[in-house]
Amino acid sequence: MDPKNGSSFTGFILLGFSDRPQLERVLFVFLLIFYLLTLLGNTTIIALSRLDPHLQTPMYFFLSNLSFLDLCYTTSTVPQLLVHLRGPDKSISFTGCVAQLFIALGLGGTECILLGVMAFDRYAAICRPLHYTVIMHPRLCALMASASWFTGFAYSSLQTVLIFLVPLCGKNKIEHFFCEVPPLLKLACVDTTVYESEILFFSMIFLFIPVALITFSYGQIIRAVLGIKSAAGQRKVFGTCGSHLTVVSLFYGTAIYAYLQPSNNHSQDQGKFVSLFYTIVTPTVNPFIYTLRNKDVTGAMKKVFQGTDLLPL
Repeated sequence: MDPKNGSSFTGFILLGFSDRPQLERVLFVFLLIFYLLTLLGNTTIIALSRLDPHLQTPMYFFLSNLSFLDLCYTTSTVPQLLVHLRGPDKSISFTGCVAQLFIALGLGGTECILLGVMAFDRYAAICRPLHYTVIMHPRLCALMASASWFTGFAYSSLQTVLIFLVPLCGKNKIEHFFCEVPPLLKLACVDTTVYESEILFFSMIFLFIPVALITFSYGQIIRAVLGIKSAAGQRKVFGTCGSHLTVVSLFYGTAIYAYLQPSNNHSQDQGKFVSLFYTIVTPTVNPFIYTLRNKDVTGAMKKVFQGTDLLPL
């Protein structure tokens, strides 16, 4: 998408929901509330994981990474959307659009890998409990988290380059509220079949590793659970893994809908609302999914409200 294709090209116009002024007002309130909840929920997870020694485990280390990722992902799109919903100016510079796409794809790719790593952590905890501390050594945890971030942004670099190689021919009105792959491809003045095939190919390869790891991990966990004779023990395992599986389902379900189907198979409105779901709703509910029935986190929160010291003397 060469910006030189148009002589007066200065950037893009994010049309978003501009054809529905009444909806924009409702969305502004809705998004503002959810954004504040996202900041509160994910910041709380990060803070508690740092302060409470009982939460300084591999599981909460990765959960803190996920919370930080959700904070970054939401902040890369929602503040700009709130400004656009309240004013007539809905522009974004070419550089800003490239940066937004790169960050969104990088964070999304990182989450793909990180969810697979978190599944492996649950496998090690449940299926190899006696060797858990040896397997999930702090150095290995740091290495896996770093690899998730590096791989996610390496994937994003490739995808961003592929997207902005598409000839634009002066078109600059994006039928979306932020710079995302499907609406950007619709601006092309050439047949994008080859580009879409390349993007789909690399996306499927990229998704294969975490999906395979999640499938393997939970296959082994199910086998282990079936061998537990205690109903209480089974409930404890399902309670621990159920939160992660819920987050995995939300993330991969929306990602597959948005990216792994032909662009002509979903309407513009559907694409916008699906994007709203995974840019604001999912990052908001993730902390609640993980903490709602988690006694460790709720216990740490009670200590905070009661003024009890969390850090050991």
